[in-house]
Amino acid sequence: MTTGPDALFRTLADPTRRALFEQLCREGELTVTRLTEGASVSQPAVSKHLGALRRAGLVLDRHEGRHTHYRANPEALGPLRDWTDEMTSFWERRIDALEDLMKRMDR
Repeated sequence: MTTGPDALFRTLADPTRRALFEQLCREGELTVTRLTEGASVSQPAVSKHLGALRRAGLVLDRHEGRHTHYRANPEALGPLRDWTDEMTSFWERRIDALEDLMKRMDR
């Protein structure tokens, strides 16, 4: 499993993978067959994308007979959430500093 913001950005950069992850978040556990029904790509392509999502830790799988069931693992978004929080804080500080500078220039 590859974690960290770089792996998550790379994995979610693909619109098909993002759509599969979003579908799993919305609908819960689904089989490859069910995921392929709503996808604009073939079943082998869906399976390949699910493999990338699984390696990034974004989906978990469960085998039941001949079927594999996939579900989203939103906890894997933690490093991405941390990065966005850090960037939000950074830009808020920069904007606050700019506002302070503008107030001082108006005096």
